[in-house]
Amino acid sequence: RGLLRAFSASASEHPATLVLRGVLVRDVGNLDDVTEYKVPQENPDSSSPIVFEASAQSVSIPHSEALLHADCDGEEVTCEMSPYSSQRAGEGPCHASWFMATLRLSSGISIALVLRGPHCSSQEEEKEHDATLHPKLRIPMSKEGTLLTTVEFQSSSCNTSLRTHLGSSVTLDCRFALAPSSSLSFLEWRRQHRGSGRSLFRYQVGSTGPAAQPKVHVDVGDLLGSGDASLSLQGVSVEDEGTYICLVSTPLHQAQHIIQLRVAEPPRVRVIPAVVSFERDVMTTLSCKITGYYPLDVSVSWTQKSPEDDTEIPLSNARFSSHRQSQDGTYSITSYLSISSATARAPATYSCHVSHMALAEPISVSAHLKAPEQTGSEGLVGSFIATVIFIVVLFIVLRRRAGRSLKC
Repeated sequence: RGLLRAFSASASEHPATLVLRGVLVRDVGNLDDVTEYKVPQENPDSSSPIVFEASAQSVSIPHSEALLHADCDGEEVTCEMSPYSSQRAGEGPCHASWFMATLRLSSGISIALVLRGPHCSSQEEEKEHDATLHPKLRIPMSKEGTLLTTVEFQSSSCNTSLRTHLGSSVTLDCRFALAPSSSLSFLEWRRQHRGSGRSLFRYQVGSTGPAAQPKVHVDVGDLLGSGDASLSLQGVSVEDEGTYICLVSTPLHQAQHIIQLRVAEPPRVRVIPAVVSFERDVMTTLSCKITGYYPLDVSVSWTQKSPEDDTEIPLSNARFSSHRQSQDGTYSITSYLSISSATARAPATYSCHVSHMALAEPISVSAHLKAPEQTGSEGLVGSFIATVIFIVVLFIVLRRRAGRSLKC
């Protein structure tokens, strides 16, 4: 179930139901509970949902198992339909006899169907259909009050939103199938980003060959043989991020799929110095260097934990450098944490925590604070006292030995 959108001077929406007939679905033992759709018996009026029955005898419906089991799998399916103005559509009461149906699953699957509706070829047939015209669309209905259509052209994409890393290779899925009476005429891939667009791949059937930008590839053999119009993109960079449009055209129709490609590169994190041992009344600064991440948004926090603490204690006195962007488009930032020996407890562990969309879980890198050691004047005084004690003890022992010798 979905909506029929009418594109006219006064755009409107109307409830609609799309029934796919003759769909091939693999039977793996889970079709027992599937029931046949039954058309409502009441006579349709201008407010009733429009029921489209689409025969898929000539063109196979992709991802039919996902559509059939969408409810059981917790998938949300949206359906939009609109009149399609064909270049060769006739006039009269059947002028809106082509429709475009777009199905989208929450998992990312997108399916576009071009439906051919009733066709009036003579005035006698028009008069015959006048009594059974749909009250909303004014085109012939079946005896059950539905609109009988056939699938003449379908295109699909299994994933309309992709995320990949820098330097990787990715395939943008786009496939199609045509009725025997139709044929492919043109394929184009375009990329749009931040208000600008460019053509990446163009192929006109019958031409000497495709026109393609570097790093992209479409297998023309698969395109013409099996309807695989997928685009392969090599060595992904930040500049490749954007909206990709797969446009498949026949002499009569065209369908497109929009695929969002996002680049996400995880950060690298290190803390300098890793071990800290400082004198009293000295301020030490820890640096947490976060480098090589994309996109820009990153979250950084510090915590402290000593042996007496049950949990880590958040710290709020960190400072940050400005963001820096490298030649490859990735970003870097440094966070600074100052530790005063007058207030710090030692030993302790100071941790830098970094969160980013490219990370499955935050990265934590730690520096260890060692207890202060006695140095400087305190050490000299201790050594002097120990030396004096040693000399006094030695003098007493020698004096006692000398006294014993005189008595003898």
